[in-house]
Amino acid sequence: MGYLKYTPYIYLIFALYFIYEAIVKWSDPEATPWLSVMIAGLAIFMFFFRRKYAKKMQDRNDQS
Repeated sequence: MGYLKYTPYIYLIFALYFIYEAIVKWSDPEATPWLSVMIAGLAIFMFFFRRKYAKKMQDRNDQS
């Protein structure tokens, strides 16, 4: 399961995409960039949450 330590970085890729999308939508008066900003914020939160949880599980496995 070595691939699981790389999966949180997918959230960073999503966050970068949605930040880019929000910047592009910001100049269009009919577009709603706030949804993209919220999704990017959620993706960044999930990155840190998954990374912390994975570290906690790794420490638990090292102790046993």
